[in-house]
Amino acid sequence: MLNATSRRAARNTVLAALATLGMCAGTTLSSSDVFTQQPGTTLVADSAVATPGSIWEAAVRGDSQTLTALLQPEQWTSIDVSLADSLQLLQTNIEKRETTREEQITEAQNELSEKLTQFNESGSGIDLSDALSKVVELQILYDNDEKLFKDATVNQVVSLAEKRAAQAEEDDDWMIASELYFRLDTLFDQSGKYKEDVNRLGRRLSMIRMYAPERLWEIRNQRRLEEGLDALPPYNAFGDDFHEKLLGVNSITVRTAIQRASDQHVGRQTRQHPDGVTMNDLIVSGLDAVKTMATTTDLAEVFPGLKNESKREALLRVIENEKLRIASKATPASGYDLRRTLQSVLDTGTQDTGIMEQALLHEFGNGAMSALDDYTAIIWPDELARFRRSTQGEFIGIGVQIQLDELQNIKIVTPLEGTPAQRAGMRSDDLIKAIDGKTAVGLGLDQAVELITGPRDTKVDITIERMGDDGEPFEKVFTIVRQKIDLPSVKGWSKTGPGDDEWDYFIDKEDGIGYLRLTGFTQDSTNEFDHAVAQMKSEGLNALILDLRYNPGGLLDQAVQLASRFVPTGMIVKTVDASGLTESLNEAVRIPEYRSLNGIPVVVLVNEGSASASEILSGAIQAGAQKGHVDALVLGQRSFGKGSVQNVYLLPGATAAMKVTTNYYHIDSPRMIHKIPGATEWGIDPDVEIDMLPSQQQDALLLRRDADVLPLDENGNIIENADRPDPNTLLSEGTDLQVETAMVLLKSQARKNKHRSALKD
Repeated sequence: MLNATSRRAARNTVLAALATLGMCAGTTLSSSDVFTQQPGTTLVADSAVATPGSIWEAAVRGDSQTLTALLQPEQWTSIDVSLADSLQLLQTNIEKRETTREEQITEAQNELSEKLTQFNESGSGIDLSDALSKVVELQILYDNDEKLFKDATVNQVVSLAEKRAAQAEEDDDWMIASELYFRLDTLFDQSGKYKEDVNRLGRRLSMIRMYAPERLWEIRNQRRLEEGLDALPPYNAFGDDFHEKLLGVNSITVRTAIQRASDQHVGRQTRQHPDGVTMNDLIVSGLDAVKTMATTTDLAEVFPGLKNESKREALLRVIENEKLRIASKATPASGYDLRRTLQSVLDTGTQDTGIMEQALLHEFGNGAMSALDDYTAIIWPDELARFRRSTQGEFIGIGVQIQLDELQNIKIVTPLEGTPAQRAGMRSDDLIKAIDGKTAVGLGLDQAVELITGPRDTKVDITIERMGDDGEPFEKVFTIVRQKIDLPSVKGWSKTGPGDDEWDYFIDKEDGIGYLRLTGFTQDSTNEFDHAVAQMKSEGLNALILDLRYNPGGLLDQAVQLASRFVPTGMIVKTVDASGLTESLNEAVRIPEYRSLNGIPVVVLVNEGSASASEILSGAIQAGAQKGHVDALVLGQRSFGKGSVQNVYLLPGATAAMKVTTNYYHIDSPRMIHKIPGATEWGIDPDVEIDMLPSQQQDALLLRRDADVLPLDENGNIIENADRPDPNTLLSEGTDLQVETAMVLLKSQARKNKHRSALKD
């Protein structure tokens, strides 16, 4: 087994070889590079020729010299025309990407200069925010921070943005301050320099959303008008009464959650980790959140006591005094200290400023949890039902995908096949105008979902606006009975019918290269996967692309079962607690041969949107490949880095709950998946790194979304001649270079296997 350093070296040799095709921007190889001996590689003579499978084998070995030679067009004399054509198209598309990259860099630089000039003339925070967004765009396009920050204009914009963000927050311009800090944090994400600022401004805006939602609407609407955009629809107050959201919040609930988090969090202070988080940190973070609340001036209309400067200052003094008391303690803070601090804040906050006790508890609790990680949180009473639905993997509704259009209307993207909405006659592009007689104008998507969903077998009236055949809009009311909606997680290459399993799974039928895209890990994922594999095997599966990009994760047991389809033996994942002890071990599950993919070469696609269970699956396959248990590569870009375990507990009274991170996941590697503060390594590093421009990623996602939808009429029949893109253009136009590269590598391996079979026959 290779150690971490060896694996990185092997990956880098593959990248060096692929750079010959332009896969790594700005990297070129001279003839001397090709013939320089590297550890673990084989020298290749001028006469080396590509044969079926040799390209794949060189990539798997990390043999940069051989791979470099094999990828030269003059070496393609011994491969067939189909593979040579695929290699040539890939090279053309990569060159196209680099030409586009240079064009976009030039365009972004020009726009950056233009936006900076506009800011210097107007002093507008919007112009500065737009300029900073161009810096972020350049950072992605360059993929080289050293080069980026040599640009004087870039450094000037960063400096101006830092100063303007601080000034905007001081002037209570929360939206601009939040935008600037968010973009600064994106630029300097690894250092975490602006993380605290982003969290603070995000907390201010979420508090306004909670307690003064109409004011947030005004802020957002004003922002749109200043940009020259259309005004938002009128404010819709449905579901925005914070008094209802705070029902059931009490001191015992909050204190229990904080105490449990302090005792069980994986990052807590232990003998092995003396710098871990303590109860002191949680209390101080809770106090800081209440301070943020007291200094968010837009809340004064809801809590009038905040308008009185002396009363507000009294609360701020109590907060600072409590912070000093906690910081000066010679021993760790206790539950008694938490109770004393909370009571001091509640007494002053309710009596002097008139803030509701439940509101103070809500913000103190959220603030305390934020000292731990992004996944530890209190699940408040108004959130508990939604949380339970999400964890049960069951969705009760009518079966439509919805989005906000450019005018902020709620638009039906598509009714799902076989669902109540489709059977009732709802169509793509219908606009939802009312739900149970309540206007839907001005609702956000979450508000709309809350109204549309409900208990199983109950009715909901949906009023839609549809364009008639005469070009005039008309309204129609559908009365629909809510049912359980099955959301399939396994998709193929091209949709062939309205059913969940009606796919063409082959990206290359001639060579038997299949394609499966896993959108999440639900309770049915493994069964769906097995069904698709069985169908492909019956049609001549020789190789497989497993696409885990943008997969946020899901159920661990499904990740383990799916990994067992590829890796026949050994450890899949283990969980490690704060003391470093392994608490559980998940081994590969023995499965029947007909379900196995053993012996079939696989390329797993990952990117920064691949998280949690998708990182466990891709990491397990990668580790199995390094041990020789599976013929596989991981290709794409480094994954997100979410490898932690959350335990969920009901809190006293059973009206609220909490989730707390108690363990980290580890695959069969010394490297941890989870991205912890200050880490330079996290997630799953691909064996072959292929980057895509932001414009390519966006175009690929939009095309994929539209290609996956078969327009249906109210009878479930496919609407013929509907405008729908062909997913094959992702390859022919070079839009999705990661899929295309995976296909070329597998094509060489599939051709080798086909050649061997022919010889046996």
